[in-house]
Amino acid sequence: MAGFTQTALLTKLEELNASQQSIQTLSLWLIHHRKHHSTIVKTWIGEVEKADDHRKLTLMYLANDVIQNSKKKGPEYGKEFGHVLRQAFISVGDVHCSDKTRNSLSRILKIWEERGVYDKQQIASFRQAFNAALEPQSKRRKTSESANSAEYDIDDGLTPDRVTKLVSPKPVPEPRECPETQELIKVLTDLETSASSDAHIREKIAKLPPEVSEISLLAKVQDRVAAENLSAQVSEAVNLLTNYNTRLVTEMEDRKRAAAMLKDYIAAQRELLEQAEQRLEECQSNLEQVCKVREELQALSHLPMPEKPLPAATDLFKIRNAAANLANHNNNSSSNNNGQQHQNHHKSSSSPSSSNKHKHKSSSSHHHSSSKRLA
Repeated sequence: MAGFTQTALLTKLEELNASQQSIQTLSLWLIHHRKHHSTIVKTWIGEVEKADDHRKLTLMYLANDVIQNSKKKGPEYGKEFGHVLRQAFISVGDVHCSDKTRNSLSRILKIWEERGVYDKQQIASFRQAFNAALEPQSKRRKTSESANSAEYDIDDGLTPDRVTKLVSPKPVPEPRECPETQELIKVLTDLETSASSDAHIREKIAKLPPEVSEISLLAKVQDRVAAENLSAQVSEAVNLLTNYNTRLVTEMEDRKRAAAMLKDYIAAQRELLEQAEQRLEECQSNLEQVCKVREELQALSHLPMPEKPLPAATDLFKIRNAAANLANHNNNSSSNNNGQQHQNHHKSSSSPSSSNKHKHKSSSSHHHSSSKRLA
């Protein structure tokens, strides 16, 4: 889908016509570029104010399509259009508004009210602005009714070709919404048992005797009994064919309805497809960015990883206190060891005198014993 620019928007609005395809195509484009909703709505109201009656109606149908079909994606358009719609209705009412335009815009307001597109107070404001703008027109039409009535008179020289040019080649589409999936499935399922699919009834019709449908064969009726039998057969055939024809008419209406529902459903699915494509592009872009970040992270894998997390501030104070306590304990142990070593050294210094005394005593005893033996 083409990108959004102010020039592209103006070009598409200028090329817009009253056909359903043109309105829906531009509506999808505007919804796709809803992030530019402010610029789009501002440009739209500018086009409405300078357009003629027929083009104003086309632009109003465009706004209706965008507002209703963008509700599921977000409230941007609903809110943005809500700021300028009163101005738009006044602008439409200010021109020579045709009966078709009045009826169509009244229909739009009714649909918005029924579906809760805008609250009742806003709808009343839009309707009041539109009706107020129409009042001067009604007075002008009353005073110049004869001139207006003769405006499109063929007797005044307006040829059929010129009349054709004054009207749209295709009618302005009425607002429609996408059918629910289950509703569409039910309609298609019911068509499987339609009159055209009733082989039994078609076989009965095919087997009707030729006498009930050919007048020339009435000459063969010879008596009253035969006439009564033929009359009964004709009555039965009439009932059979009448009921079948009624079913065929109903089937035709159902198939037209199914065709319209399928058309709306396909249009909605195309829109959803475009949205899915847009989301896919966004997701692919996000994926590329994430992959780039992953590659950068892999390049940083050589950075050292801390084995343990850094201690908290409270843990640092605990460690400092524990270190201080350990230092005090070591100092005390060192002092005790020094004192014990000093005592042991003192004892070892005094022990030789005691030993010498013991040896001297022992020697004296031995000398005394020896003297006694000699005596």
